[in-house]
Amino acid sequence: MGGGINMKRRVLLLLKRSMLDGYVSRERMQMCEPPFASLMVSHPKAVGNLSDRHRVHQHTVEVCKDVLKRKSNVVWDSLMRDELRGCPIRDVDLVVTIGGDGTLLQASHCLDSSIPVVGVNSDPTRASEVEENLEEFDATRSTGYLCAANADNFEQVLDEILDGSRKPLVLNRILTRIDGMNFTYPSLNDVLLSHPNPAAVSRCSFSIRKAGNDEPTTSVVHSRSSGLRICSAAGSTAAMASAGGEIMDFMSPDLQYMIREPIRPHPLFRDHLRGWIRPDEVLNVQWGCRQGVLHFDGSHVFQQVKFGSVIEFSSNAPPLKIFTNFSKNVQM
Repeated sequence: MGGGINMKRRVLLLLKRSMLDGYVSRERMQMCEPPFASLMVSHPKAVGNLSDRHRVHQHTVEVCKDVLKRKSNVVWDSLMRDELRGCPIRDVDLVVTIGGDGTLLQASHCLDSSIPVVGVNSDPTRASEVEENLEEFDATRSTGYLCAANADNFEQVLDEILDGSRKPLVLNRILTRIDGMNFTYPSLNDVLLSHPNPAAVSRCSFSIRKAGNDEPTTSVVHSRSSGLRICSAAGSTAAMASAGGEIMDFMSPDLQYMIREPIRPHPLFRDHLRGWIRPDEVLNVQWGCRQGVLHFDGSHVFQQVKFGSVIEFSSNAPPLKIFTNFSKNVQM
């Protein structure tokens, strides 16, 4: 990180609430008692797992805070991720997210290309625990694919960032334009365009165009399906991979698109239901349903569209600086 030798680095600690906190808060808002008493009888191991996940997450938060308190060259503040409210993050030198990939993705929406981010996986999945409980419940915790640290190595990772020996990667993100207007947040992983009802048919027509040129360079494809997904290189290991897409080199400047579950496509269109958006290209989509919704990097950020809306996808968004372990995690 830049700055003079004696300059204090400004760090924002962005925290998620544990799943247990989320359940309890939701029950309180609905003015009813949490159902844990009955669940302790019917599913004691699952509830115990939930409580342990809360404990592990809180332990990681305290470890990270203690590390920051010991750093004389750091001034820091903390914020719950639901307190961001989509506001831009400014006036800091580094954002540290504590949670999982979802927390880092939420932070990324509020960051331009000037402030780097590093993720701390607060509750890593334990393979032995998953196997042990396979017949009773899903004991998967946090994948933390985008995260560079955990409670055990956070101080080492932070020191490497502060002394400049660990460099951030600069990752491409997805720019979405809706009827000629840039959407507020760039997407680090992916964007899903679909009907708001998952059982309904999604209709759209799309083509590839050169940036700044209204003439398509490919045939216009008419599609009926369960939606259209666009991903960046970083997001190619997520939902796109699960749907059979290609895992990309994480430094690739390209985007990948795929029609989900196409319904009897015309023979002329079958070879164009998935493909690539190069850095000088735009995927131009005209929506063909009365209702539609765009989801950005998961379910929390979304935007409604209507019949006739024109949505454009490109890699022309501000990139993200991120400290990560992709070189250790990615299997090509």
